[in-house]
Amino acid sequence: MKRILVTNDDGVFSEGIKLLAQELKAVGKVTVVAPDREQSAAGHSLTLHRPLRMRQLEESVYSVDGTPTDCVNLAVLWLQKATPPDLVVSGINFGSNLGDDVTYSGTVSATFEGTLLGIPSIAFSQEVGENFSFDSAAAFARQFVEVLLEDPLPEDLLLNVNIPAGTIRGVRFTRLGKRMYKQVVVEKEDPRGRRYFWIAGTPEWQEEEGTDHEAVSSGLVSVTPLHLDLTDYRGLEQNPQWSRRLGRLAESLSL
Repeated sequence: MKRILVTNDDGVFSEGIKLLAQELKAVGKVTVVAPDREQSAAGHSLTLHRPLRMRQLEESVYSVDGTPTDCVNLAVLWLQKATPPDLVVSGINFGSNLGDDVTYSGTVSATFEGTLLGIPSIAFSQEVGENFSFDSAAAFARQFVEVLLEDPLPEDLLLNVNIPAGTIRGVRFTRLGKRMYKQVVVEKEDPRGRRYFWIAGTPEWQEEEGTDHEAVSSGLVSVTPLHLDLTDYRGLEQNPQWSRRLGRLAESLSL
């Protein structure tokens, strides 16, 4: 039976992770290791300035007072060191993780860490809408994972899956969309006269075919393959003048 590590960034007590873990028990042996509180937008952060504490809540369910990345590390490198998981599944996140959101998302970052540790990883997120429920998303996640596990998975498999609110009309492979925020910093003052700030913003999407945002907006599940190699290969090919300038700089440094 396949071993599946389940984590998230909404916290170990969230409904999304409970339903996901329950559904995946039909597919493999599930272990849950998740933050003890919400860690949304934690990104790919790792706790290094203090010790971490792990607490067993019930059989095969553990909470960690850290980030999603911490949870994956503790699970793979300590808790399951003798028998590492075959798959890391993160979610189900309350709200979509589309386009540039993947750079902020703790849900997706947990799968980044899984992939770095050589374990195929999938992130599931669900769009928020009227009469919101994780039920259909959890059922889809089980079917999706079941299909994937029919064949051996590549170690560098990294998928970002976004499920629409309402009826699922199909599944589509997509690329990341482009989202722009009208970012606002709101300044306020507390009762003691000290300033504090809220970072807020309204997202605007570029409407393009083939993106994750376009698919979810059409009622389709978006499956976006991701890769941790952030090299801009087009930049390497299209900017030979930079190479010449850096070459001259290297020559001057060697004098």
